[in-house]
Order: sequence, then C-alpha cells, then structure tokens
Amino acid sequence: MARSAIINVMVQAAMKAGRSLSRDFGEVQNLQVSLKGPGDYVSQADRRAEDIVYTELSKARPGYAFLMEERGAVDGADDQHRWIVDPLDGTTNFLHGIPVFAISIALERQGQLVAGVVYNPVMDELYTAERGGGAFMNDRRLRVAARTRLSDAVIGCGIPHLGRGHHGNFLVELRNVMGEAAGVRRLGSAALDLAYVAAGRMDGYWETGLSAWDVAAGLLLVREAGGFASEPDGGQDMLESGNVVAGNEAIHRALVNTLSKPVSSR
Repeated sequence: MARSAIINVMVQAAMKAGRSLSRDFGEVQNLQVSLKGPGDYVSQADRRAEDIVYTELSKARPGYAFLMEERGAVDGADDQHRWIVDPLDGTTNFLHGIPVFAISIALERQGQLVAGVVYNPVMDELYTAERGGGAFMNDRRLRVAARTRLSDAVIGCGIPHLGRGHHGNFLVELRNVMGEAAGVRRLGSAALDLAYVAAGRMDGYWETGLSAWDVAAGLLLVREAGGFASEPDGGQDMLESGNVVAGNEAIHRALVNTLSKPVSSR
C-alpha cells in the first residue's frame, strides 16, 4: 500500500514515540515490585512520548495547531489544520504492565477529520486511515465485522474510572447491553477499541466522557472501514461531547436503541 505524505509524517511520529514508550514500558514492568509504584515514571513516559510527537509533527508541518492531552491547545499560524494527539492512550494498562496501549494521532482540516494513526508499539500494530482512502492495519485493508445481530456480537465499552461520575448510568447501559449481546469487553484504550471495531475484532463499542484525543483517530478508522459512529442520541459532535457509539450499520443502530432503554427487569 502506498501511503500519502501526510500519513507517512504521522506514522513516523507515532513509531518514534512508540519506541520511547516500549523502552519505558519495560522499566515500568520492573518497577511493579516497588512500594512507591511506577506512577511518576509513567507520567514522565507520557510526556516524553508527547514531546517526540510534537517535535516530529511541528518539524514536518510548521504552523499547524495542536490539541494534546498534556499540552492542551496550542495555536498555530495555520488555522485550517489541527493535530489531535494522545501520546499514551491506556495509561492505567501501561502503569500495570498490561501491553494494551497506543499512540493516537489525528489530523483535522477545517474542522473535519482527514487522517488518523493509532499505533500499539508492543504488539507492533499500526492502524492508518485517510478520508476517502480506506482503513488499514499494517497495510492490510480493514472492514468492520459483518454480524448484524447483537446476540452474535462482541461489544467493547469503557468503564468510568475512580473519580469520574456516571457510574449509575453506565451500570444501566451495561445491564441492557449484556442482556442483548454475546459478550462485552473492556480493553482500557478507547483508541484501540475503535481500531478493533474497524478491524472487525469487535462488532461495536460505546463509551461516554471521553476527550477528543482519545477518539479522533479511531473515529476515522471506523468510518473508513465501512462503519458508523455517532453520539448515543445520534448526534455527530463526538469530539466535543466525548460520547461515542460505533459499529457496522446494523450493530450501531441496535446499540443506540439498546442504550436508550430503561433498565430491564431481567
């Protein structure tokens, strides 16, 4: 597969940051035995990865704006383009030595997502998508799964973590989905959840309370793999609301309907 110049820029940044995270991940695994724990080291790893991505993208496309997890919003001379970056999506997994985390980079042009890269450096899985050009994993074309019934489907989700509200709402949603779906999975990385939907590994996914950098690249992957994504109420402002439902057309529709139900009596 011949990649475009912009995807090459994003891949180079993601893979360079991935090498840094892989080195730090090995150290974090060793730190598990200490009483103090590796929390401070992980935050340093996160910042190191973000610095790499920021430097690489700024060098390749000077003037583009940024929205980043650590730096926040960074204005650029070019007000038509914005990078949306999560240098370490799946921090809790990383902290505990679980090899399910990713670098997520998306490019927005005039408010529209046009390119996305999600990279899991431990598994060496590189997901790429460009608007109108399809979605790929390690250069293999991706399509969302073809299952049409929730009873056959495995659905990904996010669980609100400590310090975040809406636990009660989530438990209602989870009970409803569990009553309809073949299985529910929690990966711990929204970027990889969406990449897995694009790859057909999971049939659908929902989560609320996310940030734009968690989902921007993944949303494009799903769409370019033939899938659908929206807010639970059908809206399209997922980057602003942080609420996402994704799947193929049938599973997306079924998930939206299931999530809107009151809790069942079962």
